[in-house]
Amino acid sequence: MTNSTSKNNIKELAEYIALKFNEKSTPLDIIVKQEGLSVFYDNYERGTFDGMTVYDDDSFFIHINIDNGNKEGSVRGRFTLAHELGHYFIDSHRVSLKNGLLQPHPSKTNIKQFNAIEREADYFASCLLMPEEKFKKDIFKKKFSFNLIDHLCSEYNVSRTACAFRFSDIGNHPIMIIYAENGIVKWTHCSNDFPFKSLISNPKVPEDMVMGEYFNKTRKSDIYKTEQIWAIDCFNFVKKEDTQRKFYEHCIPYRDCALSIVWED
Repeated sequence: MTNSTSKNNIKELAEYIALKFNEKSTPLDIIVKQEGLSVFYDNYERGTFDGMTVYDDDSFFIHINIDNGNKEGSVRGRFTLAHELGHYFIDSHRVSLKNGLLQPHPSKTNIKQFNAIEREADYFASCLLMPEEKFKKDIFKKKFSFNLIDHLCSEYNVSRTACAFRFSDIGNHPIMIIYAENGIVKWTHCSNDFPFKSLISNPKVPEDMVMGEYFNKTRKSDIYKTEQIWAIDCFNFVKKEDTQRKFYEHCIPYRDCALSIVWED
């Protein structure tokens, strides 16, 4: 059994490593080289796993699955590598791998994790790629909009999902993130101070959200923009005095999937 590590310890460890470098985009290749790690980008079939860390013959080996879109240097590939570095740098993970207490296991990134070990590695990756000190300087006194997320993605070379997660945790404006497949909400994540915590019609996407219109095929074009939505049409437990409360939604659809970011002005 692997002991859990506190979020604060993980944050301090990841950011200690990241802040050694002046670059906004954390140079993972240099970290790998400095640690003497072997990283293999190879074809391990689509839908199997994103990354895997193995300890064998007194050495650590990281395997990255390019069939899942984890090309070297891509935003997905960077997060997957940072996640696997979490298994290497977090003491309890590394010791457990070396002692056989934690078996080599396939990691899937870009999803909301419910396994404690994977959550810790995801959090390490987030802190390594977007250290709080730098991130907060970049958002200081900036009004929130989807354009800010896009700007931060470019600065830190991360995906919109990873950036939105990080912003929801340490940003200067409360947001909610919603991910759905085929009209069914798979997960939501929101800032602690976001005023609502759950959606109506769960697990179905509320039909009056932009995301709902996408899945219901009431509109397919002209969807890639920020639009206003009503709290009463989207959230549970809306008080009478909040029925006229409006929010903004920016939906990012892709085939049978969609990600929405929701915020109040």
